[in-house]
Amino acid sequence: MAPPSTSSSSPKMDPESGSPSHHLHNTTLTSLSWSSLSLSISDKKILSNSTGLVRAGEILAIMGPSGSGKTTLLNTLARRNPPSQSSSPPILLNGQPLPLSQFQSITRFVEQTDSLIGALTVRETLHFASKLSTASITKKERRERVDGLLESFGLVEQADVIVGTATKKGISGGQKRRLGVAKEVITGPRVVFLDEPTSGLDARGGWEVVRWLRGLARENNLIIVASIHQPSTATFNLFDKLLLLSEGKAHYFGAVAGLGEYYEQQLGMEMPRHVNPAEWLLEQVNIDYADDKELARGKLEEMQLGWERSELKRKLDEDVASVAATAEKGGDKMIVDDETREKKPGIGSVVMTLVHRSFIKSYRDVVAYGIRLAMYTGLAIMMGTVWLRLPATQDSIIPFTNSIFYGSAFLSFMAVAYCPAYLEDYNQYAKEKRNGLYGATAMTLSNFLVGTPYLFLISIVFSVISYWLSNFQPTAKAFFTWVFWLFLDLLAAEGLVVFMTSLFPSFVISLALVAFANGLWMSVDGFMVPPGTLNVFWKYVFHYWDYQKYVFENMMINEFSERVYACAETADGCHCMWQTDLADQCLIRGQGVLDQYGYKPGYMGKDVGIMMAIIVGYRLAGWLVLKLRK
Repeated sequence: MAPPSTSSSSPKMDPESGSPSHHLHNTTLTSLSWSSLSLSISDKKILSNSTGLVRAGEILAIMGPSGSGKTTLLNTLARRNPPSQSSSPPILLNGQPLPLSQFQSITRFVEQTDSLIGALTVRETLHFASKLSTASITKKERRERVDGLLESFGLVEQADVIVGTATKKGISGGQKRRLGVAKEVITGPRVVFLDEPTSGLDARGGWEVVRWLRGLARENNLIIVASIHQPSTATFNLFDKLLLLSEGKAHYFGAVAGLGEYYEQQLGMEMPRHVNPAEWLLEQVNIDYADDKELARGKLEEMQLGWERSELKRKLDEDVASVAATAEKGGDKMIVDDETREKKPGIGSVVMTLVHRSFIKSYRDVVAYGIRLAMYTGLAIMMGTVWLRLPATQDSIIPFTNSIFYGSAFLSFMAVAYCPAYLEDYNQYAKEKRNGLYGATAMTLSNFLVGTPYLFLISIVFSVISYWLSNFQPTAKAFFTWVFWLFLDLLAAEGLVVFMTSLFPSFVISLALVAFANGLWMSVDGFMVPPGTLNVFWKYVFHYWDYQKYVFENMMINEFSERVYACAETADGCHCMWQTDLADQCLIRGQGVLDQYGYKPGYMGKDVGIMMAIIVGYRLAGWLVLKLRK
C-alpha cells in the first residue's frame, strides 16, 4: 500500500490558526526513560533488564510475539501494575521519578477495548471528557477544543453520530479507535500509552490510526508509546522507534529506519526485500512453532546477547544515563503543578457531569432502563389480570396475600436486569479512574442520582396498573403508601446489584449472586414461613436485615389493617375463616389476618428508618469496594 503524505494530517487543536493549542502542546516534558527495568510475578521473571528512551515528538512501537511481555511492559511504563507485581527501578520523566498522582495527571492510557459509551455521539464523548478533566475554561473555549479535535482526527462528518450500541449501529472500528485517542488527548496529556491500537482493524484502518498518532506526536510534541501485534509494512514504517521483545528480553531498541543496518552488521542477518519487516522480525524471535526448539532457543539467545553487546545498546545506556545526570544537575526540570496547568473540576462538578452523561445514556440506550420499564409494565399487566378485581371477601384474603408477596418480591428479584447496564458503567469507571479523572465517591453519587427517578417512575407505572386492577384497598392513602414501599424495595434491590457487581464485575457471577441473594430474601421475608415459625438461625442471622421483610410486612399492614372482608354465608349460617370481633356481623377484621404473622400497625417510621439504613448500607458497601479496588 502506498500511503499518502502524513504532513497534511497532523492533528492540530486550532485548525483556523494552524497552531496547536496551549493546553495540548507540550513545552515541559522532553523524555520518558527507564533503565534495567525488570519485573517479576510470584518469583517468575516477566521482564528482564529493559532499557529505553523516548523523546518528545516521537512514537515508539513495542512489538513481540504473544507472551513476550509487551503488554506487561506497557502497563509497567504507565505505572498500572497491581501491587502484587514488583518492578524496579522507577519510570523517569525528564530523568526524574514522579509521585503517582502527578504521573497520572500528565499521562493517559488508551485501552485495547474501546472505553466509549455507545449511546453518546462523537461530539458528546469529547465534550464530557473535557468537562471531567478541566474546569478552568469557558464554554466557548471548550467548544473550540472539541471542534478542533474533531477536525484534527477526521471525525467532523461523524460528530453527531452515536458511537454505537447493541441495538443501533454507530461509527466504524477505525473511527472508534481515533475517537478513543481523541477522548484521552482532550484532557491535555504529555504522554499517551496505547494497548494495541490497531487490533481488530484491517490494514488500511490500522495505518490510518497510526498515521493520526504520528501526526499528534509531531505537531504537539507529545510522547506516544504503543504496543502492537503485527502491523502492515506501511503502518510499521510510521513509527519512529521500535522496542522488539521476546520472552521478556529486548532484542532491539532504536530507529525503525536503522533495523536493516543493525541486523546485517551486528548479527549478520540480511532482512529480505519485498517482505513485511514486522513479520520477518517476529519470525526471528518467535520459537513457539520451531521444529527444533533447542536449536531455535540457542539462536534466540545469541540474538539477544548480540543486542546486549551492540554499539546501539551502549549508546542507549549512555543517553539514558545522560538524561538522568542532567536532571540531577537541575538542567532539565519539569514542573507539573505550574500556572500553565488547568484547574481540575471539583467533586460537585464531576458528579453533575457524570449525572448528565448517564442521563443521556439512560434514555438513548434501552438496555439501561427502557427494557426494565417495559418488563415491569408487562409484569404489572400480568399481575393485574391474574389477580383481577378481587372482591373484599374472605376468599380473596389468601390471593391478596400472595399478590402482595409476588408484587414486592418478584419486582426486587427482577433487579438482576440492571446487572449488564451497571457492568458497562463499572468498566467505564475503572478505565477513567485509572486515568485519574474521578473516583469512587463521584461514581457512587452519580449512579444513585441517575437511577432514583427511573425507579420512582417504574414504581408509579407498575402501581397504577396492578394496584387498581387487583382491587387492593381503594383509597388514595393506601395507594401512595403502596407506591412508597415499592419504591424503597426497588432502591434496596438496585443497591444490592451495585454492591454485588462492584464486588464481582463479571456478568455471569454478579447475575448468579444477585439472584441467589434475592432468593434468600424471598425465603425469609415472612411469607413462606411466618416470623413466629421461622427457626432462630434464619430469623436472627438474615430475617431482620432482609429488606423484603419490611416491604412485605408494611404492604400487608397497608392492605389489611383498616379493611374488613365478608365471610361466606351458607344455608347453615355464616362461616368465617378468621375469627375476629366482627364475626357476629359475618365479617373479618383485616387485623385478624395480620395477627397470624405477628404484624401490627404503628411501626412504619421505624421500618422506614431501617429500610433507609439498608439502602445506604448497600451503597456504602459498593462505594467501599470501588474505593479499595485497584
